[in-house]
Amino acid sequence: MIADNITQISIDNSGRLCIFPATQKFVLIYRSATEVHWDNQQYCLYSPKPREWNYHDWFTHITKVIRDECSCELLITGETGWLNIPEKLKQQIIHQSK
Repeated sequence: MIADNITQISIDNSGRLCIFPATQKFVLIYRSATEVHWDNQQYCLYSPKPREWNYHDWFTHITKVIRDECSCELLITGETGWLNIPEKLKQQIIHQSK
């Protein structure tokens, strides 16, 4: 299993949760049919705009899919940036990642 740091977690203008890995690219992740996608222009993983699931559920799902399908552990570090992420969600994600 490889590990990659998450450089940024954000919610973009269209409501997608975006996770930016430092080095890894997941261009073919759409083949997993898990609703996890790769933005090849911004180099980030993203979810659809939440419907039944909330953003925390999507973060959990994306990181699990990447771990299970790509054998890559995505890690939050002290350098991870947070853009348009409410403080409560940030704390939930950090707590889950410990």
